[in-house]
Amino acid sequence: MSLKDEFLLDPEIAYLNHGAYGATPRSVFETHLQWQRELEREPVDFLSRFGVERLAHSRQALADYLDCSRDDLVYVSNGTTGLNIVARSLRLGEGDELLTTDHEHGGIDRLFRFMAEQRGFNYVRCHIPLPVTTHANFVERFWSSVTPKTKVILISHLTSPTALVFPVAEICTRARKAGILTIVDGSHVPGQLPLSLRNIDPDFYVGILHKWLCAPKGCAFLYGRRDVQDSLDPLVVSWGWEPKNPGPSRFVEFHEWQGSRDISQFLTTPAAIDFQARHDWDKVRATCRTLVMGAQAAVTDMFGLEPYHPPLAEWHGQIACARLPDDVDDQALLNDLRFEDRIDVSVDRFAGRPRVRISVQGYNDQRDIDRLLEALNRRVRKSARPRLMHAPVA
Repeated sequence: MSLKDEFLLDPEIAYLNHGAYGATPRSVFETHLQWQRELEREPVDFLSRFGVERLAHSRQALADYLDCSRDDLVYVSNGTTGLNIVARSLRLGEGDELLTTDHEHGGIDRLFRFMAEQRGFNYVRCHIPLPVTTHANFVERFWSSVTPKTKVILISHLTSPTALVFPVAEICTRARKAGILTIVDGSHVPGQLPLSLRNIDPDFYVGILHKWLCAPKGCAFLYGRRDVQDSLDPLVVSWGWEPKNPGPSRFVEFHEWQGSRDISQFLTTPAAIDFQARHDWDKVRATCRTLVMGAQAAVTDMFGLEPYHPPLAEWHGQIACARLPDDVDDQALLNDLRFEDRIDVSVDRFAGRPRVRISVQGYNDQRDIDRLLEALNRRVRKSARPRLMHAPVA
C-alpha cells in the first residue's frame, strides 16, 4: 500500500493544502473512532475515572516526541485556543511593548491586537522584507526593534502566510538574557520539522498536532516553561481551579479539564506518532522537501518573479510560497483551481501581492505538482518581467 492509499483523501483531488487542516491516515482515524466508541460505552469511566490517567499517558508520548517533560504540556483544541490562554494572561499595560513580525497568522495577529486595545500596551510589528537573506541577518533585523519597553516577543516558528522558518531558538536565547518573555507560535512545526523544546527553550510554545503530525482534528498543545506556568490563568474555569484531589501539576489541572468534552483526539496522538515512525517519516519529509522546492522554483521561473527566500535549507520545510503576477485575481484563481481543476492549494495575498502556498505531504507525488503547474500555466497570464536572481549567499 502506498502512502496515498493510507489516507482518506478524495483521490480525484490533487491535495496540496495540507498546511490548512492536515489529513489523518486511515489507521490513526480508526484509533480515534475506537476511543470514541470507548467513550460511549461507559462515559463516566472514560472521562471521570480514567480520563486523567489516559491523558497523562498520551502527554508522556507527546513529551518524548517533543523533548520536554510531560507535565509542562497540556492539550488544547487548536493553536488559537493555546495562544488565547497566553495572550489573556499577559500582565502588560500602558507603556509596555509586545514585539512581533508582520508575517504572523491573521487570526493570531487579530488576537494580540485585540488584547493590546483592551490592555493598553503597544503591539509592535517588525517589518521583515522579502526576499529574506540569512537567519543571521533575520536575527539582527528583528532584534533591532527591541527597546527597553519590550516585555514580550511573539514569533512564528514557521510562518503561515509566507511559509518561512524563523530562527526561534536564537531569538529565545537573546530574549532570556534580556529578561523578555517569549511566545512561539509553532502551529506548523510538529511532524514537519525536527522539534526539541528543550533546545529552543521558549517560555510558551503552541503547536498543532492535526496538521503535520496527522492526528485527528481538534488536537494541539500548549507548552509552558516551569517557572512561568503559574502566570497563566485558565481560559475556562472549572474543577481544576480547586481540584478535589490535587495532582503533581497545577498547570495541567488549570488548563486540561474544561468540563464535558470529547478527549479522544488527544488520546489518539500516540497513534499518530507511531504511524509516522513506522513509515520512516524522516525519509518522507526529505522527499516532500525536494518536491516542494522543485514546485516553488518552477512557479518562480514560470512567472519570472523573485522568490521569497534564497535556496537555503534553513528557510523551508514541506511548505513553500511562490509569488504570482500582481494582476492575478487570487480569489477567482483559488476557486477555479479547486472547483474546475480539482486542485486544493492555498492562493491568497501577502503584503497586497498574490501568492500560492504549496504544501506537500507523504501522499503527494510529482503528478500532483505537475497538475498544479499545468493549471497555473494555463490560467495565469505570464509576466513579461525578467526573473530577478539572488546574489550567492555565503
